[in-house]
Amino acid sequence: MLCYGPAGGGWQLAFQVQPGSYDTDTLIVVLSELSLRDAQKATLLWDGLPAHRSTRMQVFLASRRECLVAERLPAYAPELNPVERLCSNLKGKGGELSNLTYANLAGVIAQAHPGVERVRLTPQLACSFLRHAVLSVA
Repeated sequence: MLCYGPAGGGWQLAFQVQPGSYDTDTLIVVLSELSLRDAQKATLLWDGLPAHRSTRMQVFLASRRECLVAERLPAYAPELNPVERLCSNLKGKGGELSNLTYANLAGVIAQAHPGVERVRLTPQLACSFLRHAVLSVA
C-alpha cells in the first residue's frame, strides 16, 4: 500500500503478506489499522475486486467516511495504479524479485523485503510511481 500525504507532503509504504488472498474481512482489518491523524483523509484507489465492492466493505467505509474515501479505478487500467509501478520496480531488471527460482512463497517474500526497504529509502521512487500513473495529490 502506498500512502501519499496531502499536497505531496510525505508518504508511507506499507507491505504485508496475507496467507491465501485478501478478502473483505482481512482488508477491513488492514484499513482499521491505518492511523490517520485528525484532519487527515485517505483516498483508496481500488481496482474493483469483489472484496472492495462487498456490502460489509461499503458499510465499513461509510462508517469512516470522514477520513477514508474509496475511488474505483477503471477496469483493466493497471497503468493508473501506483502500486503496479512498485511491483514493476521490484520485478524489473535488477529488481529484487527478477528471475527468482524459489520452491516456495517464503523465499519470494524474504527477497521482497529488501526491495521494499530500498524503495522506502528512495523517496523519489514513490513520487515517480504516482507521476507515472498521471495522478497527483491535491
